[in-house]
Amino acid sequence: MSIARHDPTAILSNAVVHGETVYLAGLVAKNLDQDVKGQTRQILDEIDRLLAKCGSGKSKVLAATLWVTDIRNRAPMNEVWSAWADPKNLPARACVEAKLADPRALVEIMVVAAK
Repeated sequence: MSIARHDPTAILSNAVVHGETVYLAGLVAKNLDQDVKGQTRQILDEIDRLLAKCGSGKSKVLAATLWVTDIRNRAPMNEVWSAWADPKNLPARACVEAKLADPRALVEIMVVAAK
């Protein structure tokens, strides 16, 4: 079975396709000057872009892991997530509080999707 890697950096591939499964790296916003809602929108836009590049989309997301630096940001992040997510195809999901690599990053999201 083939493996395709997309948008590599020096340390990771932002998307990896193995068979009929798409794995995205943990993504943070590019503009870290925005609040948690703005950062979440940026990340979800990037998820849309990467999934499309891999022949998938948000209705095929199987699992999502979300990290927030302050659990009090969960509610505003969820507002953006809920507006984005396909309500008929919600993934399994975890959301935890964690310290992220860049202190300006407020949220990080990683998903696994079917093709």
